[in-house]
Amino acid sequence: MLLSLVLHMYSMCCVLPAAVLLGTAPTYVLAWGAWRLLSAFLPSRFYQAVDDRLYCIYQSMVLFFFENYTGVQILLYGDLPKNKENIIYLANHQSTVDWIVADILAIRQNALGHVRYVLKDGLKWLPLYGCYFSQMYLVIFPEGTRYNPELTKVISASQTFAAQEGLPVLKHVLTPRIKATHVAFDSMKNYLDAVYDVTVAFEGTVDDRGQRRQAPSMAEFLCKECPKIHIHIDRIDKKDVPEEQVYMKRWLHERFEIKDKLLIEFYESLDPERRNKFPGESVNSKLSLKKTLPSFLILSGLTAGMLMTEAGRKLYVKTWIYGTLIGCLWVSIKA
Repeated sequence: MLLSLVLHMYSMCCVLPAAVLLGTAPTYVLAWGAWRLLSAFLPSRFYQAVDDRLYCIYQSMVLFFFENYTGVQILLYGDLPKNKENIIYLANHQSTVDWIVADILAIRQNALGHVRYVLKDGLKWLPLYGCYFSQMYLVIFPEGTRYNPELTKVISASQTFAAQEGLPVLKHVLTPRIKATHVAFDSMKNYLDAVYDVTVAFEGTVDDRGQRRQAPSMAEFLCKECPKIHIHIDRIDKKDVPEEQVYMKRWLHERFEIKDKLLIEFYESLDPERRNKFPGESVNSKLSLKKTLPSFLILSGLTAGMLMTEAGRKLYVKTWIYGTLIGCLWVSIKA
């Protein structure tokens, strides 16, 4: 009986946030759709300003669960973000939580409403959100897929490709692909400020034998199984990024060589004082509830109010159904 109770409580740690995050989706989409119609005849800057604000409200609620609710510690190293900038965010990719890490940095620069992601193609079919998320804080994971130490064939193929290309073989990251990075940089260079080269490590992902384990999934993270996230940031001015694709390819791989060295020291250092940390001083960055709780209360309150009436419940269900179908139709046309 006690074990069943413990397991039930453990599952609820994940179910409650997931239910709220998914359950408020129709409310958010309805608010966005209403503003889209109302602003149809207004200058685009008015639409964009409110759209960014709505997006910020939803993403702030996401961070309420992923930071305040889980109690995770965020440790920042390197070039700590201060002022809001137009950036391309390049990071290693190892978990379904990685896009949350981009939000974690963005909210600390008051840039959360401006974050957009280069998504894996299949994610554009996500109900309600897929066509919207794939729209300035552009997040790119150049590895193309997640690094998972259990998928040895993927890692081996990546290392073989690097060797065939005459590039250094990487151990804790996959060989980066250049296409998305080059297209993004070429499209944004006229108003880009910098590239943030971000290296992320989740503490507790090395077993007793010193072997790296799979990074925590979104469910595990919400169940409070990740005590600390270590984030190392290198800010690279746009003038220091080569524009031609052939040179950018080499530059990108060199950036991932640096990531690999950071992660080797983090996971494998023989010095206990240097293991489980990046070089240099760290800043324990705690997110205030004032940044996230109001968004949680607004969206959950509006959703609860809608579900209390029969008309509201019908609108809620129709938004899920028709919103998903319209979104799928839209991405099909764009494809």
